[in-house]
Amino acid sequence: MTRWFGVAFWVFLTPCLAAGEMQMHRAPTPGPDVQKLAYYIGTWKGHGESKGGPLAPAGRLSSAMTCDWFTGGFQVICKGHETSASGTRQFMDILSYDEQARSYREYTINNEGDSEYDQGGLLAGNTMTYALDLAGGKKPVKVRYTEVRVSSTVRTYRAEIAIGGAPWTVIAQGELDKVP
Repeated sequence: MTRWFGVAFWVFLTPCLAAGEMQMHRAPTPGPDVQKLAYYIGTWKGHGESKGGPLAPAGRLSSAMTCDWFTGGFQVICKGHETSASGTRQFMDILSYDEQARSYREYTINNEGDSEYDQGGLLAGNTMTYALDLAGGKKPVKVRYTEVRVSSTVRTYRAEIAIGGAPWTVIAQGELDKVP
């Protein structure tokens, strides 16, 4: 009897185990576009200049941030601070790649309660570009942020604004250097 019970147990258990194996979920792996975010890993120091405008006064800019992979390897988390004519603020950025939209995303928060969600970032060659439409006011405001990866340890940036359909105007530019 015990023998028949053992045989029956395995006869019923084997299909259950096979079904369980078929339903096992494999952990996703980051694709090549996600892996391009590895460029940001490390500590960066920046310097630049704000030209002044509706978003910030003119003056020198400086920053420092450290970036690392978030658990799972799909996003990069950067924490740092930046100093401008307006003062010093702390920030955190989350960088990711949206497979469905085929574009990069950046979500930023700071200690002043601001948040910004940049969508539609495109990486073409060594140039990353984000374009934003800001709400508010009577005229439409567009902001464009362009970053050029000069080398594995240097990148330049330029922020531009266009208000009410006017031509693009540079409002800030500078350079970030990777610190060993």
